[in-house]
Amino acid sequence: MKSEDLKSIVKEKYGKIALQIDEDKSCCGSSSCCGTGVDYTVFSESYEKLEGYNPDADMNLGCGIPTDFAGIREGYQVLDLGSGAGNDCFVARAIVGDSGKVTGLDMTEQMINKARENCAKLDFKNVEFVLGDIEKMPFDEYVFDLVISNCVLNLVPDKSKAFSEIFRVLKPGGHFCVSDVVLKGTLSDKMKKDAELFAGCVSGASEMTDYTKIVKDAGFLNLTVHKQKEIKLPDTLLSEYNNAAELNSFHAGERGIFSITVSAHKQK
Repeated sequence: MKSEDLKSIVKEKYGKIALQIDEDKSCCGSSSCCGTGVDYTVFSESYEKLEGYNPDADMNLGCGIPTDFAGIREGYQVLDLGSGAGNDCFVARAIVGDSGKVTGLDMTEQMINKARENCAKLDFKNVEFVLGDIEKMPFDEYVFDLVISNCVLNLVPDKSKAFSEIFRVLKPGGHFCVSDVVLKGTLSDKMKKDAELFAGCVSGASEMTDYTKIVKDAGFLNLTVHKQKEIKLPDTLLSEYNNAAELNSFHAGERGIFSITVSAHKQK
């Protein structure tokens, strides 16, 4: 499937989520996945005890809490990629304070509108939400101290472009910290080709070694994996996309789906 077709699928999917007209919140969310009716809260983690948490902005679409490991400081300029309804942005804003700024970037208009509504209710003057594409960000070079993202980069068709753009917009000495989905081994051809699984953060994920290579090839240093958790998909779902041998490879640990939180730095 072409890159633009994949992006259209993702925009449509997450546009519906933002409008609350589709109970399916994807494999990264809290409701049914890919039409199967299976609960996938195993991807998301609770933000409820974090300063800055706003329930209206939490759509349970993450696969970690990147702000926990991001080393955010007061006064930082922070960019959140795939900012959704603003959940991670508002948590980051609680740390950067009035002297910093948080920018959310999302390609889905409905998500941007929802985030702006949430921001208006909070009356934050140093949080903004921008419509745009991660593969071609609408920002100048050397703008941000930190880039964060939560369960979004796996949805970007060209991950090399994404990390090159992250590198471009970071200041010298800046860093990123993202939570994402990666693979051990490869998915079956049927899983790779399924558009719903792509929108659900599974079939668009990269193999772990490929992922780290993309990061390093973009120019980043000191790559650190802070957290890794295996995501156990039920056999009722896996059996729809895998033959017996492929299913056994999941059971044997030869294949797997993991959420990770990873950071790396741009040289000063």
